[in-house]
Amino acid sequence: MGSARFFYFLRGTMTEAGLTYREKIMELVEPVAQSEGMELVDVECLKGPSSWTVRIYIDKEGGVTLDDCAMISGEVGDLLDINETPPGPYNLEISSPGLDRPLVKDRDFVRYEGHAVRVSVAEKVEGKKNFKGRLIEFVENEGEKSLIIDVGGRVYTIPRSIVVKANIEYEF
Repeated sequence: MGSARFFYFLRGTMTEAGLTYREKIMELVEPVAQSEGMELVDVECLKGPSSWTVRIYIDKEGGVTLDDCAMISGEVGDLLDINETPPGPYNLEISSPGLDRPLVKDRDFVRYEGHAVRVSVAEKVEGKKNFKGRLIEFVENEGEKSLIIDVGGRVYTIPRSIVVKANIEYEF
């Protein structure tokens, strides 16, 4: 039997500046991606027994190429090393977000209105924690942001603040 590998998703682990490692890496990578005409979609930081895995998802109009990933990898690797973020050894992975692109930022929800989505929430909304339907609209009323999702003809209003994970649901 092979050895077991354990990874921990560390959205909450804090740097000295009070940011999570994910937030710090996003702060470092966003300007690099933008300067190259790309969008930083998301960052994942996973802590293994002996090293970190840092996954960075980038995108651009027309899609991301292998050359784009290699170029960003070189620039970002240097930035992470200089800033010692994450602390200790790490493996860096750069890729496109794929067909089931994560929806992370508010602008992602606006951009993908009308698309099929999968959404998981921290607290039940009308008895459900998982939704698969069409994102009708992303709205903001009196500072409260919400997703309006049509699931088989039933419309749900989901507070943005309780969304744990959201992805595009690719339609064949």
